[in-house]
Formats: sequence, C-alpha cells, structure tokens
Amino acid sequence: MKKIILLGYMGCGKSTIAQNLSKITNIPFLDLDKCIEKKANLSINEIFEQFGEIHFRKLEHEIFVELLQSSENNIIGLGGGTPCYANNHELLKSDDVTSIYLKASIDTLYNRLLHNKSKRPLIANMNEEEMKEFIAKHLFDRSYYYNHAQYKISVDDKTIEETVQDILGILA
Repeated sequence: MKKIILLGYMGCGKSTIAQNLSKITNIPFLDLDKCIEKKANLSINEIFEQFGEIHFRKLEHEIFVELLQSSENNIIGLGGGTPCYANNHELLKSDDVTSIYLKASIDTLYNRLLHNKSKRPLIANMNEEEMKEFIAKHLFDRSYYYNHAQYKISVDDKTIEETVQDILGILA
C-alpha cells in the first residue's frame, strides 16, 4: 500500500495541502506531530520541555515507522525536522512511498510565518531580521535531507489548489 508523504520547512503548507488532497482523494491525512501528541498524551512543546529533543526525535522516528508499516492508505505530513533525524530521509525512498518535498523560497516562508509566528515556538521571539536569517540557515542545513524526496514541487506564488493539482499529477 502506497503512502503519500509531504515534507518541507514549516510554513510551506504541508498540513493545508494535505487536508485538501485528502478531501479530493478520500485518503486519510495524518499529521505526524498530532500522532506523536496523541501517543505521548502531551503537546510537542511539553515533550521538548519535559524530556528534551533527543527523546522527541526517538518518539518521532518510532511513530513515523509505525505509520509507514500500517496497511492503510494515508497521506502523512511530516514535521519540518523529521527528515533530518534518525535516518528518516532514507525512509522517503521506499517502494511503497510517494514522497513529495513542498519547496518554498526563503521569502515565501518568511512572509507566511510572519503572520502566525506566535504559534511557532522556534521563531516566536525573533525580530524580522533574525527570523529571515534563521529560516535561511535552517533551509540550507535541511535541504540535503529534503532533497531525498522522490518529487519536488515549488509552492512559491501558487494557490493551495494549484499545488494540490501538481500533486495529483504526480499520483496519476
């Protein structure tokens, strides 16, 4: 059974695009972070605060593997950092997976994240210049892992609908 995996940096639209894709395809969408919160019975922030990032990344890897091994059709939205740890990027290349990197430019990410940065603990207390630099550095560090996806779709200057159509074209 094929799994559709959407990955990319925070603000690239993984959840929104996955929800829309799910409605069109009738394939259930699972947000990896929400699955982790449900299993741990704690928010992502609480897991980080109480147990630290290493514990979170181990949990994230275990649950990602569980989702991939399930016999159900699913669209799985990864956390922005998921591909970068525990060799998760290697799982993006499996035969039973269609992995898609939703690629966004620094400017696109910055403009999207600026509006709801209070909901993003990593950038909540940054000024505009710090935020832009943070995104640029992170994207540079993570692009190696993101580029292990089988497909790359640019989301710059596209509507949600256009991006969903691009994905449907890949899946056809």
